[in-house]
Order: sequence, then structure tokens, then C-alpha cells
Amino acid sequence: MALTGRAALLAALGSLPVGIAAPSWTGMLAVNAPLSLAILCDYALAAPVRTLQFTRSGDTSVRLGDQAEVQLTVVNPSRRPLRAHLRDAWPPSSWLPGTESAASRHELTVPPGERRRIRTLLRPTRRGDRRAERITVRSYGPLGLAARQGSHRVPWTVRVLPPFTSRKHLPSRLARMRELDGRTSVLTRGEGTEFDSLRAYVPGDDVRSIDWRATARQSAVAVRTWRPERDRHVLVVLDTGRTSAGRVGDVPRLDAAMDATLLLTALATRAGDRVGLLAYSRRRRAKVQGRAAGNVLPAVVDALTPLEPELVETDARGLVAAAVAQAPRRSLVVLLTSLDAAPVEEGLLPVLPQLTQRHTVLVAAVSDPHIADMAGARGTVDAIYEAAAGVEAQAQRRRTADRLRSHGVVVVDASPDDLAPALADAYLALKAAGRL
Repeated sequence: MALTGRAALLAALGSLPVGIAAPSWTGMLAVNAPLSLAILCDYALAAPVRTLQFTRSGDTSVRLGDQAEVQLTVVNPSRRPLRAHLRDAWPPSSWLPGTESAASRHELTVPPGERRRIRTLLRPTRRGDRRAERITVRSYGPLGLAARQGSHRVPWTVRVLPPFTSRKHLPSRLARMRELDGRTSVLTRGEGTEFDSLRAYVPGDDVRSIDWRATARQSAVAVRTWRPERDRHVLVVLDTGRTSAGRVGDVPRLDAAMDATLLLTALATRAGDRVGLLAYSRRRRAKVQGRAAGNVLPAVVDALTPLEPELVETDARGLVAAAVAQAPRRSLVVLLTSLDAAPVEEGLLPVLPQLTQRHTVLVAAVSDPHIADMAGARGTVDAIYEAAAGVEAQAQRRRTADRLRSHGVVVVDASPDDLAPALADAYLALKAAGRL
């Protein structure tokens, strides 16, 4: 039983004159006995909570930052009308800060034998699965003095997907890819390795492209044209270890890497390439392999959704071994990691030849624009020290990137907002150069 503020107010109002005029046990009993009887009757007339029936429907997935709607149907099978306050509880990250109380609490009235539907609007602030918790119902009697209270569990899960903010860059990269692939009116030919067609020789053409057999059968010199190869293999490797937990501004490094992964996956699958995914720290945490072109992007989104950084040092040897095992034939291996000197020089560089001897390797990392701001700071003693620290940090990243390039690795180092388009541009450049 739960007493309401109305019952407490009536008890206080009744006890006040008795306490002033005739303070005694008899006077208190004269006031509280009728009130207690009214409370008991009100409680008895309240609709039972245990017999209520609940079902859920609505959204099962939502992109981070968007709004999801989950509907809850309440059936009152009893013979008494239900006048209730209901709290539909979800994890705190299911709402924007400060909006939980208004979004999760509902008032409803359900006549006997009828049903009502209420809506709970979620706006999650974190990726992953958000599971519904307890439904708490407080059923009031007709006098509003007492209430029955109980809880029910009605399972429901809303999967919060990565936001994929970089999809706005996809149309421009697809247009460029079509130009490289010779499928638009521009007819730009890439320097690929897949034969496309024959055409007449014009001054300036590479003499190595002359097709002598075709030339012998006609009066004009014929040259071969080439296009970037299709049906190549791309393996995206996400480092989910300690360094991926760092935040650049308001964005975790891992989230920026995920956004770049989604843009690259969408672009590569549209280009006809086969895309796989490996997420690794000290163990394999996610894997996508062997999916049909139309199912790759949904599978990658589903695999990335529950991933969170692990606060452990990444096992570079295990990561490279897992990548080699997942990519047995020549592939473009895109490693999204950090350019911190210690993890790269002590962990990655010693085992990097296992990848570079068979695959084309591209390392992409998130840079912090604040370091550039520090390097340019002036005016105060503290600013000078910040500038020195910023210059040293920039030089260290350049040295690490140069060490990787000396092993034949392509390096992309960009801010969180620029990482996805920069990675897509690097992929297109490799494809045009025939290096995939």
C-alpha cells in the first residue's frame, strides 16, 4: 500500500483542531479512525496491479542521435477502473540528460476490460543495446487516498546503431569512383590492371599499351585501355584497445574510426570489392566475412554497434596474425589505430612485414586538432610551454608516420571530421593506381 499526499494532508488538517481544542487519545481516534477506514476502502476499490497485462511494440533499432518510439499496451482485465501513474524505466543513457522524468512517466485511465496504449520516446546517447527495465504501476482508488503498487517486466531491446554521419560524403566519392571506372560520360581511365577495351592510338599514349596482334589485323595502331580492378578484397581492422578510448573533442577515437569504416564499406561494396571486418584488442571481438554485397554494410553496422574500447594494450602480434588468417589472398588491409610512438614502434612495426609482404596496407589514425592549436599558441609563458609541447607532439606523429611509410604503408592522419572522407580518398587513389 502507498499513501498519497492527500491522505497526509487530511490527517494533518484533522489532527490540528483536536490537538488545540481537546488533546487526547479519544480525539485523535475520532479523527484517524474514519480516515483509516476511508483509506482502506479506497485501497480496496483501486484496480489490482498484478493482473494487468502488458505488451510492447515499436522500434527495435535507431541511429545514435535519432529518436525511437516504443509503444506499451496496457490491458485492465479487472472489474474496476484503473487510475494509475506508470513509470516505464530504461537505462539512463536512453534519454538526453534531464529528460528522463518527463519521458518515462505516464498517467492513464483504463476502464474495466479495456486497453490503452502509451508511447515512450527514447533518444539514446550511447551506442549498443538498450533493454527495458521494470514497469512500475501505482493504481489509485477513487478517493485518491491510497494506491496499490507493483512492478512488471516486459522485455524489449532497442539497438542503438552508429550514427554514420559521413554518409553525406558518399555521393561525391561514388561519382569519382564511376569516373575512375569509366562508367560516366567523362570516360576517365584509371591505371588499373583489368583490360577494358581497344581504341586507336593517339600521340602521348604509353607504347607499352599497344596491342600488336590487334594492330596487325587492321590499318591503325590499337592500344589497350585499362580500368581499376573489381572484385578485390578489402579487410578493415579496428584496433579496439586502450588507445581507441581516447577522446578528441567530444568524439571517442573508436567512434570516429567506426564512421570511417562505414563510409569505406559502403564505397568499396559499390565498387564491386569484397569487404571484411575484424575488431581486435587482445582477442577477436567482431568479425564479418564472406557476406554478399547487399548484406555487408548491415552486417558491419550490426558488428560495430555493441563495441566499446577495452582498457588493455593491444596485442599487435595477435592482431596481425588474425588479419593474415582472415585475408589469405592479396587484399587491401586498412588498419584503424593510433600513431602513438610506443604502440606503433614497439608493437606494430616488428610484425608489420607479415602484412606488407602479401597485402597493401593502409594505416588510418585520428589526429587531435588541439595539438595544432597548442603548437601555434603565443602570448604568455604557459602558452609558450603549450606551443613547445604541441610542436613536439606533431613531430613525433610525423616520425611515426614516416617509419610506417618506410615499410611501404600508406598513412592517413586526419581529424575526426575529416578521417572518413580522407580514408575514402586514399582508397580511390589506390584503386586508380592499380595497387589493390
